[in-house]
Amino acid sequence: MTTQPQGTPDPSHTPPGNPTTPPNHLRSTPNTPSPTTAHPHTATPSPHPTTAHLRWLLRLHRPALASWLALVLLLAALQLAGWIPFVDGALRTARYGEGAILGHDDLFGYATTALFTLPLVVGAWSGAALFGRDLESGTARLTWSQGVTPARWLGGGLLAPAVLLTVGTGLLVVLHRLTWQAGDSESVHMGQWYEDDTLFTNGPAAVALVLAGLAGGALAALLCRRTLPALAVGAGIALAVREVTVRVTPYLWPTVTDTTGLHAGYRSSGLEVAAGVVTSSGAHIADPGCGPILPEDGGASCLAVYDKVDGAGLYVTYHPESHFWPLQFAATGFVLAVAGLLALAAFLVLRRTYGPARSSVPENTGPGAVRSAALKEVTV
Repeated sequence: MTTQPQGTPDPSHTPPGNPTTPPNHLRSTPNTPSPTTAHPHTATPSPHPTTAHLRWLLRLHRPALASWLALVLLLAALQLAGWIPFVDGALRTARYGEGAILGHDDLFGYATTALFTLPLVVGAWSGAALFGRDLESGTARLTWSQGVTPARWLGGGLLAPAVLLTVGTGLLVVLHRLTWQAGDSESVHMGQWYEDDTLFTNGPAAVALVLAGLAGGALAALLCRRTLPALAVGAGIALAVREVTVRVTPYLWPTVTDTTGLHAGYRSSGLEVAAGVVTSSGAHIADPGCGPILPEDGGASCLAVYDKVDGAGLYVTYHPESHFWPLQFAATGFVLAVAGLLALAAFLVLRRTYGPARSSVPENTGPGAVRSAALKEVTV
């Protein structure tokens, strides 16, 4: 038996009121709440403001999208109906104005006129429904307050319709071109390649005109900020762009000049640019309005007119049919440049009118508070 030395404390003995401190691994930790870390796979990411705006834009304009699809199908059906006489051997033998070709010819003419008028319709829709209504009702400011800047609002509003309009109009133009080529130009309602209706619906210039109508409508909406005025101004801008293009296109590519004698008259087979009298020195002057020398009266009346101006022959400056594609591409480039200027003007007007985007709603605010704050901005 081992005796504990006197004065040495017994380790097994615990004095009263002084409990033994447990080891560190047995000590209890205070019951303090630990920060909760969310599982990365359980967090729901919020969509990008621009993506959300595009989705909302497509939902808002679903009726317009359905109408556009119906219009494309209708015009395609009309053009296919005009194509039937040229793939049916029995009808192909008929000449213009004979037999069943008349009905098909009219249908193709309606489709051509509608395709030529399409930029005006797009300009009116863009000005009124796409942008003008949002600005007038205050929906645009509501969108800006939810993280979409005015520039993104305008850019998204132009981009999505531009893609749909390009695809739809491009398909119609290809079908129109194939239908026109399938038949003799004398047998089609808008048959001559240089006529305005045919020239600007048979190539990419038609798509460019539609895009110019879209940009012009956006500019009209930002200038007017009212639905009905924007509708009229948007259609007016599209009409102005189309008419200027029609008049400018002949001068965007070098022409061909042919000369004939005074007895032969004017001879050209294409898009005429100018015509007149060639003097004995080779100069070109305006047509005095007499025309060719006719043998009925011996040409005495016209000879006297040409003698006064020293006329030796007639000239005509024109574009032959081989210039069709150069004119198409030149006109397309011209219209796309105009469309770009209209879009740039729309962005400048947007920035000048509404300034840089600054949302007055703090971050981490619920959608109800965002909507109410945006409505307050609208009513101010």
